[in-house]
Amino acid sequence: MSIVLTPYWSPDEGIQKLKAEARAKIPAAPGLTPPVFSSKAQLDRTLLQLRSKTSPMEKYSFLAQLKQADIEAFYKLCLEYMPITPIIYTPTVGDACLQYSHIYRNSEGLFISLRDKGRIGSILRNWPLANETRISVVTDGSRILGLGDLGVNGMPIAIGKLSLYVAGAGIRPSSVLPITLDLGTNNSGNLSDPLYLGLRQRRPSDAEYDAFMDEFITEMKRVYPKVLVQFEDFSTDHAFSYLARFRNSLPLFNDDIQGTGAVVLAGLLSAARLVPIPRNEHRILLFGAGSASVGVAKQLMSFFTIAGMSEEAAKNQIWLVDSKGLVYVGREGVADYKMYFARKHYTGVPMKDLTEIVKYVKPTALLGLSTVTGSFTPEVIRQMSQNTPRPIIFPLSNPVHLSECTFAEALTHSNGTAIFASGSPFGSEVIGGARREPGQGNNMYIFPGLGLGAILCRAKSVTDSMVEASALGLAHSLSWDERALELVYPRIERIREISAHIAVKVIRAAQKAGVDNSTDLKRMNDTRLLEFVKRKMWSP
Repeated sequence: MSIVLTPYWSPDEGIQKLKAEARAKIPAAPGLTPPVFSSKAQLDRTLLQLRSKTSPMEKYSFLAQLKQADIEAFYKLCLEYMPITPIIYTPTVGDACLQYSHIYRNSEGLFISLRDKGRIGSILRNWPLANETRISVVTDGSRILGLGDLGVNGMPIAIGKLSLYVAGAGIRPSSVLPITLDLGTNNSGNLSDPLYLGLRQRRPSDAEYDAFMDEFITEMKRVYPKVLVQFEDFSTDHAFSYLARFRNSLPLFNDDIQGTGAVVLAGLLSAARLVPIPRNEHRILLFGAGSASVGVAKQLMSFFTIAGMSEEAAKNQIWLVDSKGLVYVGREGVADYKMYFARKHYTGVPMKDLTEIVKYVKPTALLGLSTVTGSFTPEVIRQMSQNTPRPIIFPLSNPVHLSECTFAEALTHSNGTAIFASGSPFGSEVIGGARREPGQGNNMYIFPGLGLGAILCRAKSVTDSMVEASALGLAHSLSWDERALELVYPRIERIREISAHIAVKVIRAAQKAGVDNSTDLKRMNDTRLLEFVKRKMWSP
């Protein structure tokens, strides 16, 4: 395949894409397909070709080429064979990001660089499907998964997330826009790589960053008045500050903070049903205190407040541990964004060892967002088992090699009692003669339905209540069979059903908050609204 050097589609290419989508709905004329051809057999043929690839990156590249050549076949494969999700997103997308400047063939999104300051609006108008655009995933590549600052190499994150919006919630492929903001990189490997596709300069000052982002958001609102924006993989400080700065300017949310928090809240609600203790006796310890972890902690307040506890009482049931140990008031080096959860009454020496912290806190739930491989040691897991008959252990770091522990380790060292969910996929395990299935706290359960609901009700903003509604919708979507198997999350194969259910909850929350613009939906009961949502979901 030839390498395309043009960074953007031309308008003619955009028109041709729309025409191609229309042609895909028309049966091929005689002679233009083999004599014996069926869509089902072609899907089987494509899956056979995919399975012939030996490495995850080969499979990723095959699917990327399939998406370019036949977008409907790509999404048919996604819907018929959901186990490919780890190939098009985590964990394989991490490797795709690391190699992006070396495997780049052509663009699937927009690149907007610091040098475009002052003309960002004109760059945004270069997107050939501007009138169709309804959702955009935006990253600055500064904190990609657990891999750090990858600069423009973070583009596959935006592309992958939007593929999941299409597959998981039926957003039209022509309505999605991946955007990577190139504000330089502090990654010396990128700066010295002759094939690196981004600016060869270090990231600017906060003042320059803020000015760039102010212009970007202003122009996004002007050029794409119907767009929902999802921020993805910004560095911790910018993740919080830009969410607060822009969330009321246009419909916007940060998936690392709010999406992760919602999916963990849903998992914890499901897991708590299996633990024979009252809700107010749960104690939650988060190992790792970056933007995702603090976002999760804030969302987990709802675990307690929806049961009637006050905000202060809920906060007192949550502990944070960062790279320097237990977070408490008076400890040196505690960042401002962590202070809300800093313990006020701890007066001992700095406590750094996780086993000792678990002994001190006596948590019933241990969540890992640290990217510290193997940090949930056998001793930590055994200590967790002494605190509760069913310890909740969620090693949520991505990708797999950064997970705090494996499913097998959690089961083995808890004598099979652990309730487990991870950020990356693990296989089932047999313990005590019974097969156990792990949960995966994948944000894919949340953001497609959240985005779909926000788009359909034409939300003016994405409120905290809408995010909480998405978590409750997910927690309530487990089937009776899934509950009988003690699953923490429903099966991913049901993602469209789940997303439709979540979208209804999100729309209702938007209506209650008064941020919806689609008054017709208010007149529908929940049954009719669910039918409406499903009708609006695109299918290949």
